[in-house]
Amino acid sequence: MFADLPVRDFLNNVASGEPTPGGGSVSALCGALSAALAEMVARITAGKTNDEVVAKKMAEILNTASKLRKVFAENIDRDSAAYAAVMKAYKMPKETDREKKERQKAVQEALKDAAQIPLEVAEMGLRALSLAETLVKEGNQNAVTDAAVGALIARSAVVGALYNVRINLLSIKDATFRDRVKHEAEQIEHAALAKERDILTLASSVISG
Repeated sequence: MFADLPVRDFLNNVASGEPTPGGGSVSALCGALSAALAEMVARITAGKTNDEVVAKKMAEILNTASKLRKVFAENIDRDSAAYAAVMKAYKMPKETDREKKERQKAVQEALKDAAQIPLEVAEMGLRALSLAETLVKEGNQNAVTDAAVGALIARSAVVGALYNVRINLLSIKDATFRDRVKHEAEQIEHAALAKERDILTLASSVISG
């Protein structure tokens, strides 16, 4: 669906005024772009080294980043589908007590999915940040700025996804679920922001000479 569109068509869809693809899908796209940059830097580094240890490390990063990119891309559409499911649940009939009960159950289940999906995106964004960190430290220095950009957009994937988590939590009545997800979100965000600062400090030191 959206993940398969050419870039210009995707941008037009985002700009269209329709609710999807929205911030959640765009956050997943940021994650996919970060993973793609990690793949690029890993390939460049592997292609310019004679060190078997470095080459092996880059192969591992390439494998991980490739898998992450695929799942991020899938979540571009998963996020939009989750939003559609929430809207569908809200439109269920609510004339009788039974209908009201069924509608409320469907809404709550859909909201949980709509919170869980961006939480997964944020978790993956943190993993993408770790890849960027390794590449800034150990990758080819001519590509250090590409790794740094990967870190920046991985951070955007994390923070953007967590905004979507939190707005859905506002309407979820299950306190146990709500508290668990809120705690996980806070931990992920704290780790991501700290990691981004470290990465950018290191990247700046490399390009400053």
